Amino acid sequence: MSTATAKVVMDDDALRRTLVRIAHEIVEKNADLSDVCLVGIYTRGVAIAERLRREIAAATGFEPDVGALDISFYRDDVRSRQPVVHSTRLDFTIDGRTVVLVDDVLYTGRTIRAAIDALFDYGRPARIRLAVLADRGHRELPIRADYVGKNLPTSADERVFVRLVEVDEVDEVTIR
Repeated sequence: MSTATAKVVMDDDALRRTLVRIAHEIVEKNADLSDVCLVGIYTRGVAIAERLRREIAAATGFEPDVGALDISFYRDDVRSRQPVVHSTRLDFTIDGRTVVLVDDVLYTGRTIRAAIDALFDYGRPARIRLAVLADRGHRELPIRADYVGKNLPTSADERVFVRLVEVDEVDEVTIR
């Protein structure tokens, strides 16, 4: 994707500051961090969850557990496309814990619904919270994020692209 036709709404520095803020909000809203685990939704949610873990550790000295969740077969559109399947990695229990689901963009809410369905196949958390880098609106399901990096009002025909160094070799959020 060429950034010449896209509007950059978050550069690398803004993205870093945003993740620092989200990490601090997670710390502030959870008295016992040992009960908190971060679970990133493939692909970019996993990278964001790892970054949040580093920021939480830098602020508190405590590193929360981090996992990776594949929702390919939980999506309601799985029959209409060929999913790219990843390995779910939850090397810790989620039973009775606060699970912070992490994703890059919150849009219709269908990805999060699928992630919640997938998560319950691995245990029963005490609560599930949602952290997203960008919330672009246009919800189809009654889902909201607890931790939002940036609200991006968009039209239905616009797209939000999150690019991360770990996946795309650059850090930026654009709208096109």
